[in-house]
Amino acid sequence: MEQEKIKNIIEAVLLSAEKPMTVAHLDELFVLDIADHENEKPSRDEIRQVLHILADDYSNRGFELKQVASGFRLQVRQEYADWVGRLWEEKPQRYSRALLETLALIAYRQPITRGEIEEVRGVSVSSNIIKTCIERDWIKVLGHKDVPGRPSLYGTTREFLDYFNLKSLDELPSLAEITDLDKLHPELELNDELDEGEASIQDNGENTNSAEEADVSTDDNQNVNSEINQDMDQDIDEEDSSKAESASL
Repeated sequence: MEQEKIKNIIEAVLLSAEKPMTVAHLDELFVLDIADHENEKPSRDEIRQVLHILADDYSNRGFELKQVASGFRLQVRQEYADWVGRLWEEKPQRYSRALLETLALIAYRQPITRGEIEEVRGVSVSSNIIKTCIERDWIKVLGHKDVPGRPSLYGTTREFLDYFNLKSLDELPSLAEITDLDKLHPELELNDELDEGEASIQDNGENTNSAEEADVSTDDNQNVNSEINQDMDQDIDEEDSSKAESASL
């Protein structure tokens, strides 16, 4: 099959797809072409090459081909989001600084318990904050800590990486680079007016005694973070990992 046709097919698929597409998913679309001698099935290397060409083609456009944790997708460039956002009359949901701080702690210190989050922030964590993050599929329960009460250990999800345009946790900015939470991700629309109310909420019967929770060791954190990244990478491509990494965008 000619490269130009492969390029047009993949472009059409990415425009129509409701979620990011992996190389493996794109490869499956050409399975029926195996028996068609006129339309020979492209290899995965050819698919990767076409994705690279498309990314170059879109370099000066209002949208881009972006690789995130779940695969490749076409999206509007961040610098044009304000104008595109005017298409919708409904204003985006606003999130409090308390939620962003909680989410940041989970992202950087996962796996982490609610009590450990409260110990760092110095205030109680509202159940609504945890509930919102779970409903948005930004965090999930990775397990339970082996201490009295067995509190839940929270970590981020693939959807979290997709939302923040990240391919893996390794792409998170270093804490030294984050000087202003307002600039961490402007799409979150921080609402400072909610902070005081949310920070003061005391959840009777749900707060974990932070004194009973020992800190998770640095080695444990690194091991779990590595497992999370490996779990995400396994679904991106079924081919040999070294081959995929060398040819991916």
